[in-house]
Amino acid sequence: MTDQNDTLIIRRAEEKDIPAIMALLSQVLTVHSDKRPDIFRSNVTKYNESQLMQILGDENKPIFVADNEGTVLGYAFCQLQCPLESSVLKPVKTLYIDDLCVDEKHRGQKTGTMLFEAVKSFAKKENCYNITLNVWSFNKPALKFYESLGMTPQREYKEFIL
Repeated sequence: MTDQNDTLIIRRAEEKDIPAIMALLSQVLTVHSDKRPDIFRSNVTKYNESQLMQILGDENKPIFVADNEGTVLGYAFCQLQCPLESSVLKPVKTLYIDDLCVDEKHRGQKTGTMLFEAVKSFAKKENCYNITLNVWSFNKPALKFYESLGMTPQREYKEFIL
């Protein structure tokens, strides 16, 4: 029997991947809308097909997919963020992970780690200082996963519900 990771490749997303990406975006939405229905809508996705087409054409917003013999098992949406003018912050180039998802049926098999390693390699080639992302505090599996990759908190974003 062949190990999934023996045939898994990480590559840039293509137009043919849009249906699979849309299905994964739905999985992400469900995680968020189930835990925080007070702020997340259900039955929508972060991006639609038209928006994905635009993103695919933007070199500053690469999408990487984990491809297992033509089946997309996960993705990482990224954004290159160039330094902003600030009197207090140093100008650093950042690769922001806008969204990362591995199909729920394939989690725990190092697919996410392989995606992150590809993102990290890309960030190094682009001379980025760091990789950042946001993760909701209710998403304990994601928090644990990112910590296992060596990511550490940079800052905290707090709320007070009225």
